[in-house]
Amino acid sequence: MEKNNSKITFGGNPVTLVGREPKPGESAPEFTVTGNDLKPVHLTDFDGKVKVIAVYPSIDTSVCAAQNRRFNQEAEKLNDVVVLSISCDLPFAQQRFCAAEGLNNIVTLSDHKDLDFGTKYGFVMEELRLLARGTVIIGKDNKIKYVEYVPEVTNEPDYDKALEEVKKLI
Repeated sequence: MEKNNSKITFGGNPVTLVGREPKPGESAPEFTVTGNDLKPVHLTDFDGKVKVIAVYPSIDTSVCAAQNRRFNQEAEKLNDVVVLSISCDLPFAQQRFCAAEGLNNIVTLSDHKDLDFGTKYGFVMEELRLLARGTVIIGKDNKIKYVEYVPEVTNEPDYDKALEEVKKLI
């Protein structure tokens, strides 16, 4: 399996990212993940919208919870934008968290089954079989516009930079 050249750490320890690292300007690779209803969800299901993919390791950590709250808050202000929140958590855990927190503006999706998103976008932490933290922004034309791999997984993404990119597209 291809290794990603991005250097990241988890709790200060280096981890290996597996999968291809996408670059801005490239066509966004199609992927299949699992929705809260346990049915397959595809990137193409969101054609015609700007797509913000918020990637995180586990909804059951404080940083991941904060990331989802923030993107949910921002999504409420953005037209023609969908926030796809992707982790390897089971759909049940994602749904439980969003219900408890009142998060209705993000779409939680699970990559637990095949790691299809994670390997096509280079976010799989080989040592943990979890997704690293980051953000991918895809334009309405399905071209990648922005990719962030957060250097230390226990830190939050650069929301301001990501939102700046999104605002250029709407």
